[in-house]
Amino acid sequence: MRAPGRFAGRLAGLLALWLAGPAVAQDFGRFGGVAVDVRPLAAYGRGPQADALRADLTAALQRHFGDRIVRGGPTLVVRVSGLSLTPYAGGQGSRSGGFGGGGETDYLEGEALLVGPNGAILARHPQLSALPSSSGGAWYDPASERRRVAALAEHYAAWLRRRLPAQ
Repeated sequence: MRAPGRFAGRLAGLLALWLAGPAVAQDFGRFGGVAVDVRPLAAYGRGPQADALRADLTAALQRHFGDRIVRGGPTLVVRVSGLSLTPYAGGQGSRSGGFGGGGETDYLEGEALLVGPNGAILARHPQLSALPSSSGGAWYDPASERRRVAALAEHYAAWLRRRLPAQ
């Protein structure tokens, strides 16, 4: 008797996801502006890096979504929940002995929220971006880490543009 109930529950869950999935994506059309929330990163003591990411991601979102910003629309808010930069980004090679990266990857994780004027979340879209740690250039260059953050911000915004269709 448990199996049919469990199956029905799973089926109902899948049906709800199927129905909600396209509707959420379609809600992202035009917005009144963009904002980036990095408070989760700042809570982990990453203040300066979080501030740099906020500036980079805000600029990238404005570039990629500038044609979709209209007066009076809801706000596109990207809430960043994770930033992971591999400590070492340099030429280890692949495990198979060939050329290329050794698996060092930087990640930016967050969620795009469409926030109405009363603060209600109208739609949401989670997203994870990953780039090779070498995206910031030579690992020994002191500016490499800053360029890696900027590259992740640009990558995240570009993919978000692709994933959030205009109406």
